[in-house]
Amino acid sequence: MEDAQITPGNGPAAAGSQPLSPAPAGSGAVSPQPGPGPKPASAPMQPHVPPVPGGAAADPSGSASAEEPGGRTSIAEQAVAKVAAIAARAVPGVHTLGTGAGRTLGAVRDAVAGSDSSATAGVNVEVGETEAAVDITLVADYGIPLTGLADSVRSAVYAAVEDLVGLNVVEVNVSVADVHVPEALDPRAAKRPAGGQD
Repeated sequence: MEDAQITPGNGPAAAGSQPLSPAPAGSGAVSPQPGPGPKPASAPMQPHVPPVPGGAAADPSGSASAEEPGGRTSIAEQAVAKVAAIAARAVPGVHTLGTGAGRTLGAVRDAVAGSDSSATAGVNVEVGETEAAVDITLVADYGIPLTGLADSVRSAVYAAVEDLVGLNVVEVNVSVADVHVPEALDPRAAKRPAGGQD
């Protein structure tokens, strides 16, 4: 039987095929010294991240922190009603909001209580956590198509409440309570005497 001949580089203990481990202490074997080859990889360096104002540390990966500032937002019905009233008044063809009796009662209440209910006259809102419903009563100018006016008011109120308040508007109900007739077209104005008594 022939003896197997082992040459450097083609056996199981060939250099580079398996990592060399240091010999146990006291065995008399000499551990190999690192040669001129590549240096072992070290842990990657983390970039310096400056502190974020407010005390929270930024994520070194560059992604924003998943935590949002906590707290609860509550929006009063009066605030939503004012936004809706301003949007409705801005529509061409809306003479005023509310009915005549409602405006008179609101003016008396404002004078006595010092409140500002005339700003929201003719507007009634119901506000939930994320949704709102708006009812608007208005007086239209004579000569304006009433259904087209109601659609324009509805669109304006939807946009204003959703954009400025941030609530989802479920519905906007528009009631046209009256039509304002200019004095030139009012038949009652023609019956009045033009001058004083003779």
